[in-house]
Amino acid sequence: MFSGAQISLYPMTDDFVGVIMSALGALDPYRDHLRIETDDISTLLVGPPEVLFPAMRDLFAAAANTGTHTVLSAAISRGCPGEPDDAICVSAQLSGPREPLEQRKAASLAAVAAAPDLSTPIAAQFSLYVMGTGNHMDEIYGCIDFLKQSGVFDRSKNFCTKLGGDAGAVFATLEAAFCQFGPPEGHVTIDLTVSANSPTPRT
Repeated sequence: MFSGAQISLYPMTDDFVGVIMSALGALDPYRDHLRIETDDISTLLVGPPEVLFPAMRDLFAAAANTGTHTVLSAAISRGCPGEPDDAICVSAQLSGPREPLEQRKAASLAAVAAAPDLSTPIAAQFSLYVMGTGNHMDEIYGCIDFLKQSGVFDRSKNFCTKLGGDAGAVFATLEAAFCQFGPPEGHVTIDLTVSANSPTPRT
């Protein structure tokens, strides 16, 4: 299995370099469990979802907590047939037989309820793509039903779903969507945009 994310962090301030460099310290607790590669466009994080999503959460929260309007853009993927298996990505969440959909929705709701409160309000929009399976719409509709019960569901938009709430609950919801829907070893991707401190009022 291969799982990872290409991420870009955009603080809307003249001191964007300072905000980014300071926020990178939030990745320190996760570095032993991730492979991290950075170039002039994005940073690749490779590792199991239970490390990947908290790392993205803490990186974004560290930047957002400066009060700066901050955006994170991420392309997240697991099980891509074009990527070689990587031992660092081994995850209990993505192994073994798949439980029935209702059990997975219940487990997802429990994970969101147990998420830490970071006192960092954020908004996010994302699209989930379940590929290579004939019942992909059943999985997507199951995920949508979970999202509507998650406590962070804002609304459906064209091509995506909007979430809002504390960073802890929102990223726990994203992790559950990524891990619990679609075959455990199948190809699943998320297109994600996260925002905090936007000058635009929420609607």
